[in-house]
Amino acid sequence: MNILVINCGSSSLKFQLIDSDSEQVLAKGLCERIGIDGRLVYQAAGGEKEITEVSMPTHTEAVKLVLDALINPNTGAIKSLEEIDAVGHRVVHGGEEFTTSILIDEEVIQAVESVSDLAPLHNPANLIGIRACQQLMPGVPMAAVFDTAFHQTMPEKAYMYALPYEYYEKYRVRKYGFHGTSHSYVSKRAAEILGKPYESLKTIVCHLGNGASICAVKNGKSIDTSMGLSPLEGLVMGTRSGDVDPSVLEFVAEKENLDMQQVMNVLNKESGVYGISGVSSDFRDIEEAADQGNKRADLAQEMFCYRVAKYVGSYAAAMNGVDAICFTAGVGENSGMIREKICVYLEYLGVKLDEEANKKRGVDLVISSSDAKVKVLMVPTNEELAIARETAGLLK
Repeated sequence: MNILVINCGSSSLKFQLIDSDSEQVLAKGLCERIGIDGRLVYQAAGGEKEITEVSMPTHTEAVKLVLDALINPNTGAIKSLEEIDAVGHRVVHGGEEFTTSILIDEEVIQAVESVSDLAPLHNPANLIGIRACQQLMPGVPMAAVFDTAFHQTMPEKAYMYALPYEYYEKYRVRKYGFHGTSHSYVSKRAAEILGKPYESLKTIVCHLGNGASICAVKNGKSIDTSMGLSPLEGLVMGTRSGDVDPSVLEFVAEKENLDMQQVMNVLNKESGVYGISGVSSDFRDIEEAADQGNKRADLAQEMFCYRVAKYVGSYAAAMNGVDAICFTAGVGENSGMIREKICVYLEYLGVKLDEEANKKRGVDLVISSSDAKVKVLMVPTNEELAIARETAGLLK
């Protein structure tokens, strides 16, 4: 079964065509600068990467360009669109409505629209991608795979905020969590690598990239995660502040004469390791600057690692122990230095890294020493494959 996976942003569209039986990626790429000028990046399996500058005023044109590339007689991965059996869409926020992935119909679309105020930058773009695909591929089954669904197993004590209860009753103000597709995939893959039943493990997944979150997975279920109502809560990130005293908002707003929208822009786009370092939101740039003696860049790294270690420790307490700690995503998979800095804090749990294994990057690997009480793993995430699996599962 060929599954087209679509991840639609406000001005971008990432895609992969995956054979769900062999789990081979037949083609992949992205559309950038939708609504501005437009660029299509396309690569079929075994082929060269092709970059085409082409106008795409809306997501509908972007989807059409992707479909045309897939059936291109010279470089296409398939001969006709009839070979696409289903489309799996990443949808960021499902609210409390969706606890699992679901086949899309008009009722599902309306439900996603109803929680768009919880993810105003993401859900509308996801819906645009869904509508565009429906228009161009009528009759092809489509699935919505939600970032928030995996975390719907959290207990009330974990997802509720200590605010007036009426805010939850009226507006569903609570922790939802994100990166759920990644946390689900990585925790399951870790169980496979360790040769243990998924439902028997206490696993902490550290999804560390420009956006970062941690998840406690106990017996196959998410019981807590660091992101909240929005992706702003939790860890220090690329440009997001993570946890901060709410009084800071009022204090800074008064001092700088900012309205709430401007304060939120600071917290989301001008903070994190970028705000601390003054260098970049890219951890590679910050590591390079720190190596050259930039003290603020070094501080940004130290703050990031400290916050990660604190969350790991709290989730070990929440699960009354931990069997495995997994590092994934851009930073988690590629920075042995960051992994080492975090794990130094966790020696009391029985964490001990294998120095040689920790030097490797981007592969499925146990990186803890053979005598370590807690296994530490590097597990490259694969959200597209997870979406394809979910989509195929709904159709079987």
